[in-house]
Amino acid sequence: MARFILLSVFIALTTLLAAVQQAVAPEERSRALHDPHDSLWSQPAPSIYRVRIETTKGIILLDVTRALAPRGADRFYHLVQVGFYDNSRFFRVISGRFAQFGIPGDPAIAKIWQNERFSDDSVRDSNVRGTFAFAMTGPNARTTQSYINTGDQSRLDAMGFAPFGKVVEGMSVIDKLYAGYGETSGGGMRAGHQGKLFEEGNAYLDRDFHLLDRLGRAEIIEERE
Repeated sequence: MARFILLSVFIALTTLLAAVQQAVAPEERSRALHDPHDSLWSQPAPSIYRVRIETTKGIILLDVTRALAPRGADRFYHLVQVGFYDNSRFFRVISGRFAQFGIPGDPAIAKIWQNERFSDDSVRDSNVRGTFAFAMTGPNARTTQSYINTGDQSRLDAMGFAPFGKVVEGMSVIDKLYAGYGETSGGGMRAGHQGKLFEEGNAYLDRDFHLLDRLGRAEIIEERE
């Protein structure tokens, strides 16, 4: 019993320490959110961290392993830290393939980040069901848009799409995200057909594609070095 109590206390303290380490002061969070060149963005993410995402269909838990794609893991970590994904939409959901998100609901923020590209990572894991990665239009073109694979998309491996983690809870939630709009609500990244998403944000999607599921909040709940 004593060992169990000590283990429980250790786990609780570890979780609390992780929360303290990843916490960002409100003024720092706002500054980094509005400035892609803030010093926060150059700091490395923890070796492993877990992200909890609240959606209109339920809760999703993502485990990120930095060694799989360090640059992608770092960008995603800080985007979650500053609240970039909060109150956004799963704007491109293709049944049996993927669910895509990562354009902010606030068009002012979306415009700041629209062309903030970062360098590629080597592909060290395969785009199979349950993995996730950054979307891109070509080499060194990743920005903020991410997708979660809901089917076997391993053909993307050879194209340079580098997964940096896996869904550990909530695949059934992702499978239920509204997919009725197909490519019409957020496709055309390569062809430049996402203009209205960046210009009007949630106002556009909620008006013309009101059945899309919402990403209410994303937060880091665990970290390990």
